[in-house]
Amino acid sequence: MTDDQFDIDEVDFAPVGDTVERLALLTLQEAHDLLSLLLTVAQDGGPSSPEADRLAREIAARIPSEN
Repeated sequence: MTDDQFDIDEVDFAPVGDTVERLALLTLQEAHDLLSLLLTVAQDGGPSSPEADRLAREIAARIPSEN
């Protein structure tokens, strides 16, 4: 998906209560979960693999290891 195809108003975000404010940052666990998902997509070999690989590398460089 390119930037010109992305419409944030069409994103189906996870539901949160009316009084809950979304954090601007991911928790460390969320970052590791996202990294794991991106690595899975990158290894799939599909059309999104190169972008998933790029994003996985960016995230991996910015978060501490799980171990």
